Amino acid sequence: MLKNIFWYSYRVFGDAISHYWRDNGSAFASHVALSGLLAFFPFFIFWASFARFFGAFTYTPQKIKALVQLLPDVIAEPLSQEIVNVLTFHQRGVLTISVIGAAYFASNGIEALRTALNKAYRVSDRRTLLFCRFQSLFFVILGAFGLVVMSFLLILAPLLIKIMQDHSFFITEYIGVIRLWRYTIAVIILFISLLIVHKWLPAGQRKFIDILPGIVMTIFVWFMASLAFAQYLTMFDYSSTYAGLASIMVAIIFLYILSAIFILGGEINAAIMFYRNYGQSLRGMKKSVDRMKVKRWGKE
Repeated sequence: MLKNIFWYSYRVFGDAISHYWRDNGSAFASHVALSGLLAFFPFFIFWASFARFFGAFTYTPQKIKALVQLLPDVIAEPLSQEIVNVLTFHQRGVLTISVIGAAYFASNGIEALRTALNKAYRVSDRRTLLFCRFQSLFFVILGAFGLVVMSFLLILAPLLIKIMQDHSFFITEYIGVIRLWRYTIAVIILFISLLIVHKWLPAGQRKFIDILPGIVMTIFVWFMASLAFAQYLTMFDYSSTYAGLASIMVAIIFLYILSAIFILGGEINAAIMFYRNYGQSLRGMKKSVDRMKVKRWGKE
């Protein structure tokens, strides 16, 4: 039993990795990383305009950092400050056309994810360009709404903890557990986002059970890679190599790592579906051969 599981896992991971390299997965990871970086600030501009409908008018580094708390500190700190700078500047006069432009450029990042996932799942996208673009814009709006909900949950959590501390003495010993829920909420929203992206963004039809293995692997490896990358940055000074571009280069490299892991998650799902269908085909052929033998023996 264990031997079969090991052999099956070996074949699945081997197929996923070989297909990743054979189809230039590293190049697609670079494309997703750069497109994601270019779409990052337009998305936050669109999110800021979207959030105003919910009364979110002011932005501080503390509030923004709460949204990027899963990133390594060396990336989250400069990134949160730049986001605040962009949003503060943009608040002076938000035009409708600029919001539409921000949504369009943010959707380019979704299109990059679509291209990478189509390659990973080994499918050809025959949907119209107009449909794909409107779907990407819908995902941008959905992402902005999800980020608004996430921001309320993550930003209001410290206030609720403070209120509970002021009015309940016994709650103090459980503060560590309560604060852990902030990360739990972020992981749940991340899981739902990956589920939506893997299910509906690429072409073809997939069941939820088909995409779960790659999603779980993606979240786990993202977490481990973030810890490893943060530890690596403490031992290596990027500013000595890239000078004023250090923060940008760190962000690009980190996004590249996340993109490569994201694509590999799709590759693993595709490999599992391939070997499962392959096994079902072999069993079907074996049953057909057995039936033919029975018929032949019956005639004899």
